[in-house]
Amino acid sequence: MTKYISLLFTLSLLIFTSCATAQMGYGTKSKKAIKLYEEARNAPQENFDMERGRPDYQSGIDLLKKALDKDNNFLEAHQLIGEFYRITNQPKESVFHFKRSLEIQPSANLNGQLYIDISDQQLRNGEFEDAIYFADMVLNTNNRSTPEHLFAIANKLKDNAEFSIYAMKNPSKISPVNIGRGINTIHPEYFPTITVDGKTLLFTREVPNNDGRVRGQEDFFTSTLTEKNTWSTAVPMPPNINTEQNEGAPTISADGRTLIFVGCADVTGTYYGRNREGKGSCDLFITERIGGEWSNPKNLPGEVNSYNWETQPSLSADGKTLYFIRRVGRNNRHRSDIFMSKKQADGTWGRATQLPGNINTEMSESSVMIHPDGQTLYFASNGHVGMGGTDIYMSRKDPLGNWGNPINLGYPINTASNENSLLVGPDGEIAFFASDREGGEGKLDIYYFELPEEYRPIKTTYFEGLVYDATTKKPLKGEFELIDLATGKQIIASEADAVTGEFLVALPTKKEYALNVSYPGYSFFSKNFDMIAGSDKPIFMEIPLVPLSDEQPVLLANVFFDLGKSTLRKESFVELNKLSDFMSKNAQIKIEIGGHTDARGDNLENQKLSEDRAKAVYDFLISEGIEANRLSYKGYGESQPINSDEEISSLSTETEREAAHQENRRTEYRIVK
Repeated sequence: MTKYISLLFTLSLLIFTSCATAQMGYGTKSKKAIKLYEEARNAPQENFDMERGRPDYQSGIDLLKKALDKDNNFLEAHQLIGEFYRITNQPKESVFHFKRSLEIQPSANLNGQLYIDISDQQLRNGEFEDAIYFADMVLNTNNRSTPEHLFAIANKLKDNAEFSIYAMKNPSKISPVNIGRGINTIHPEYFPTITVDGKTLLFTREVPNNDGRVRGQEDFFTSTLTEKNTWSTAVPMPPNINTEQNEGAPTISADGRTLIFVGCADVTGTYYGRNREGKGSCDLFITERIGGEWSNPKNLPGEVNSYNWETQPSLSADGKTLYFIRRVGRNNRHRSDIFMSKKQADGTWGRATQLPGNINTEMSESSVMIHPDGQTLYFASNGHVGMGGTDIYMSRKDPLGNWGNPINLGYPINTASNENSLLVGPDGEIAFFASDREGGEGKLDIYYFELPEEYRPIKTTYFEGLVYDATTKKPLKGEFELIDLATGKQIIASEADAVTGEFLVALPTKKEYALNVSYPGYSFFSKNFDMIAGSDKPIFMEIPLVPLSDEQPVLLANVFFDLGKSTLRKESFVELNKLSDFMSKNAQIKIEIGGHTDARGDNLENQKLSEDRAKAVYDFLISEGIEANRLSYKGYGESQPINSDEEISSLSTETEREAAHQENRRTEYRIVK
């Protein structure tokens, strides 16, 4: 909104001043004041700040102050200094001079434009009633020459002011806390991103160049959470990631082994950094960590990058969807939208598409963040109803995959200033953001606070561990697949580190999952995670993969039967399809399916039940086209328990005892040589 208003005002100001000059001269007779005014109009560009890459509006303000000292009723000087104050984010001074120009000449309203500018600046001042008053001056006008688009802007400003009054009367109870000196310095820190275990924070810091001057050089730093629950002193990313120019707006994968960030070209079209080539002014780049080394960044493969400006990426926890900001609109300057792209089977990224119109507006959206739950989106926008400037919003995805209408996070998360780069931790309870509020370590610090309940995503935990050869103990690059048993849809796809075998996978709560881990030459591993009734605490697990040459049994953890019955439940089909696919890919193997029961009940009945259950799996595989001569089945009844009766009896709670019985009730397969 502010950028649009700025453009309108500047155009109107130029029209007004040119007409005034041509038809009736300046609104002053002081030649010295006129001379200073004309110097001020050109001063920002003539004194262009090469250090910061922007016009020096303060030089124009200084000249206009001198012009107004010569004649305080100099209309054009009040309007121009008001605009310069607006551009430099000094709304109180801006409003003073805009109102003063109306006192001097009411017709200086420019068909409602000055009312719009005063209303906008009063929003930033927190003077909401006054903002409504001047918006109504446009909405209630009888002036037929008022442009139609100003009515739409006036309505938006009034809506923002009324929402601001409501939000400040109904504030959320939050207390932002500075994240500490391990991360924050005298330099600006912003755009935080975090791994799914909540233990590694990566962020952008603006650092001095070698000459000691801050010139907008941005680098990445990382900090880890210590055992004392404080953040360690941040260290820079290695030199093949950080260069002498800008790197910004990073997103880190759930396991902390993939980094996507923004790299930009200089005025010659040359991209910063070693061996980096781009398609547009700013592109997304990707680097991956294998063992302890980060690869050299490369332009994100696929169809995400374009001749436009791509920035502020956010990678979903499953690594399959990338959300990012792309500048769109006329001259690629005045608007930005949220886009998304899906990862293709070949590892490239597919054609980017805009999020729907209830998310993207005719104004600008920015700093998008997809929570690890995969269903909650946080973003900043100046196009939705808010408190002025850019506010932070959230949207939830419904069961059909549609994004709900955005919810403003309210005051004091949002204020009349610009808010952006909100990061919500995996547990959904703690949020991080960048702010230049008083009391910080520097110009822009990272803060955290407890997120109000109504704005929280689905709680997400994680499981981590090690994949290795069950015989040799050698680490393996196991491939992970996490499937929602209720829908059969894949939720997470990942892989262990090729060097260490370590893995870290997001685990959203409120669902039941089937986990499969596979690697060529090995039997696949399965596990069941019941996050509906189970704990939401992090899980550590070692995953030994059994070589195909080994005959030890492998658990089918996601094959389910109703109590006392041998009919397969539909949730079992995910795992059994995996087993069928495994048999098809390894045509040389034969397997025996084994059924087991717990020790409760009649021994003969248990024996028959175990045989019937093993046969049910056998019959399923044959129905899927697996040859009968490659399959056999056997019921073991209660003869091979994992937990003995004595061990079960020693457990302290009924819940623990029932879980032990459940481990005894199982279906396995064994490769038969």
